[in-house]
Amino acid sequence: MTTGPLNKVSLREGLTAEQPEGQPLIEELDQSQEIDLEFLYTRDIEFRQETIYFIVVDRFHDGDPENNEGPNPELYDATRTDWHKYWGGDLQGVIDKLDYLRNMGVTAIWLTPLFEQIEALFIDSAAIHGYWTKDFKRINPRFIATDQNPSLNKTQDDRNTTFDRLIDEMHQRDMKLILDIVCNHSNPDISGTKGELYDDGVKIADFNHDDDHWYHHYGEVTNWEDEWQVQNCELSGLATFNENNTAYRSYIKAAIKQWLDRGIDALRVDTVKHMPIWFWQEFNADIQAYRPDVFVFGEWIYSHPADDRSVEFANHSGMTILDFGLCTAIRAALGEGAEGGFHLVEEIFAQDYKYKGATELVTFIDNHDMPRFQSLNPDPEMLRVAIALIMTSRGIPCIYYGTEQGLHDDTDGGNDPYNRPMMTDWDTSAPLYRTIRLLSGLRRLNPAVFLGGQWTHYISPDVYCYARRYGECTCFVAINRGEATTLPAVMTDMPDGEHTCVLTRCKLTVQDGQIHHLELAARSAIVLSHVGRRAEGQTLVRVQLNGVNTQPGETIVVSGDCPELGEWDIAKAYLLEYINSNTWFAEIPFNESAGKLIVYKYAMLRQGTSPLRENLVARQWFVAAEGTVKWRDTWAS
Repeated sequence: MTTGPLNKVSLREGLTAEQPEGQPLIEELDQSQEIDLEFLYTRDIEFRQETIYFIVVDRFHDGDPENNEGPNPELYDATRTDWHKYWGGDLQGVIDKLDYLRNMGVTAIWLTPLFEQIEALFIDSAAIHGYWTKDFKRINPRFIATDQNPSLNKTQDDRNTTFDRLIDEMHQRDMKLILDIVCNHSNPDISGTKGELYDDGVKIADFNHDDDHWYHHYGEVTNWEDEWQVQNCELSGLATFNENNTAYRSYIKAAIKQWLDRGIDALRVDTVKHMPIWFWQEFNADIQAYRPDVFVFGEWIYSHPADDRSVEFANHSGMTILDFGLCTAIRAALGEGAEGGFHLVEEIFAQDYKYKGATELVTFIDNHDMPRFQSLNPDPEMLRVAIALIMTSRGIPCIYYGTEQGLHDDTDGGNDPYNRPMMTDWDTSAPLYRTIRLLSGLRRLNPAVFLGGQWTHYISPDVYCYARRYGECTCFVAINRGEATTLPAVMTDMPDGEHTCVLTRCKLTVQDGQIHHLELAARSAIVLSHVGRRAEGQTLVRVQLNGVNTQPGETIVVSGDCPELGEWDIAKAYLLEYINSNTWFAEIPFNESAGKLIVYKYAMLRQGTSPLRENLVARQWFVAAEGTVKWRDTWAS
């Protein structure tokens, strides 16, 4: 078995959030624990409880002014008026604001690429975004201390850089670091120099002298409907790697593995639609064999459930993707006031069955490639409604830096580069800061929100009411984009009694599962939470089954040769829960069989007829001795 150099890996899942009054909102779910690597291979990293915060490093906070000028002082603008040059943000700046972020409920930070970039202007722009890489094994010297400049020492030889301290500080706070990587291209043409690539300071490739065929040479994409062009031609003049070259594939994987060795927890992968799926399948297989606990998500620009290719990628590439389909629907409904309103959002959720892992799509309302939400709609209350929607719906929410402070610049409609202003406010009493903190705590506490299915109970263009359910846990959400209104009655799936809104602290009474005369203020959200008994065991197995076609009244169970699965007695098999028409799920506690090899298979229970069992020899699985693991299976018919 091929493994990385680490003998143990620390899995961090704990978080403590607090209410404004300073009372604990949730307890820490887990303490840091070290898991033997042999058991790690039975695991699948769980990221659905996280709240991601996406930072453009250069525009967040200047923690070390001494590194601002970098190797080429002409690329730095101290006045912060030239939007195409560096403004001084760095990794020390991120470290300085970790407590601000953690107290907001942020549990994972996604940073724009940290690799060494070309130090010149391309069409009057510097590589402040990090996507014009020169050396994938070196850190951009503008982000670390001047005495850590990679030209002085080999980057991978020095493990005491600002980068390493950032990881250490984050892990001490039970936070995860997501590294943004790009495998599709290196750098554009700068005065006749294009695609010059280095391996920790040693030049290994050159687009203009490409004797070893590291790059494609087919010119720029001219037809975006031509799949071959999209995958082989250049994106905006960037030197595009030839994925058929084994030397290139070895280099890029080795580079990423070195960053994983230093403690990276997850990867965000740029421009995935521009390379063939076989490359990503190989890349993810190698990366996850090296570090099985790393979570990976990709940017398939404008992915959509109606786009078969992006769905195929999400299902078969080995990584999940950013949910552009939901993003564009939310921006239309809440940012632009589209007539269809919440029906546009519901149309996206109605197609979740197309994905094998809809609950692991990464959701967002804006990013560094589109105008910020408030450039579409300046109303801060509508922004709050949009955040409440992605924080309580299926998927892993990602907040673009500064959103909590209403950061935006409407120059040129807020388009790039004006969607990347400098962060200036750090107000922990800001209303949206508090909203994110409370909803992040809810996500960590209530498994209905991060694991469960989603049921719509009322929808109109202006009002959206839905319940998230899992086991004995429920979350009810009512969102209003319009003026104040009252619903005569709405089903909640909550237990009867009085419940307190997580956001407003108002009291609401549920009777016969319904709220009668539900009053919704203009542009507001109500969130109710009920946490019942949780599954507990020495090992908790999160079972996910896809590809089974069930009808109302049919249920799915998993049966096996161990006590936890009924010892092949179908009447004692473990019942899974319906998530959507493509996914059934359950958390199964293992105690007696923890640390043992078991066999199992699924069956469909149908009233009035015999159970329908899968048509295959039973599966085998080694259950880890402790911790949380996940099975991902497809029904065998």
